[in-house]
Amino acid sequence: MNPVIDVHVGAGAERRLAEDVFDGLTKPFKEIPPKHFYDSRGSELFERICELPEYYPTRAERSILADRAGEIVAAAGDPVELVELGSGSTLKARMLLDAMGEPERYVPVDVSERVVREAAHELADEYPGLEVHGVVGDFERHLGEVPAANGGGRLVALLGGTIGNFPPGTRRRLLRDVAGLLGPEDRFLLGTDLVKDPAVIEAAYNDPGGITAEFNRNLLRVINRELDADFEPDAFQHVAFFDRDREWIEMRLRATRPCRVRVAALGLDVQFAAGEELRTEISAKFTRRRLAADFAAAGLELATLWTDPDGLFAVSLAAPARR
Repeated sequence: MNPVIDVHVGAGAERRLAEDVFDGLTKPFKEIPPKHFYDSRGSELFERICELPEYYPTRAERSILADRAGEIVAAAGDPVELVELGSGSTLKARMLLDAMGEPERYVPVDVSERVVREAAHELADEYPGLEVHGVVGDFERHLGEVPAANGGGRLVALLGGTIGNFPPGTRRRLLRDVAGLLGPEDRFLLGTDLVKDPAVIEAAYNDPGGITAEFNRNLLRVINRELDADFEPDAFQHVAFFDRDREWIEMRLRATRPCRVRVAALGLDVQFAAGEELRTEISAKFTRRRLAADFAAAGLELATLWTDPDGLFAVSLAAPARR
């Protein structure tokens, strides 16, 4: 069955980058959201990060899905449709689709058209009779473009710990939007990194080979290319640390010397003092209590939570709150 692909980004993605860069570089404390890491080079670097021995989240989540996919699908009421937000690689989707037995539809949603098209064609070829309806879009803005459910039960998944990249207010707003995709019998599957020894968390973002540092600095190369800027990436040092009060990791880029950056497409000149930092990512870590509170604020109820044997990562299932 030939997949259907709906594209809702393009020039709009460039506008969003421009808006985020202008807003972020003119704040008293400079910051750019992490969604802009993921051009082709950034995606390649992140795939390498996921295989690093220090970077436990990907392995831990995969182990949960490998061990528990059948249990997850049964707890979700044996859905026949999978909607995957921020789909990326098809590995996790395959685990869930296989556990479904005879899935009827798969809906990958990702900002990268390449990622959506590759996933759609791979799975359409591998699962005869599976309807694949890809959505190229930013799930912060384009959830309304996800096709209506066919009936028979839908599982919406947001895996990989991506939810942790949003500050609390934005996170809860996104969860409310996701809840709007669910009918009474549908379920939401969420992957979250857990609070643990800060040394373990910090090691995952400070690999000795410098791949994470290069991934971090790649954001500046994206801005240079897309917005005609003149950042010198090597003049910025990768910094990652665990904020014990907020219980999240922060990644930053620290200017190693005073510099002036011109973003020509925005007509913007930006000064960095030596030692000044640009925040590029937060990654919140969760407890069961925090998850339950975030779900409740979004009109959802935490139903079941699974962890890997070491308790590093969690995959949780939520249902629409009963009225």
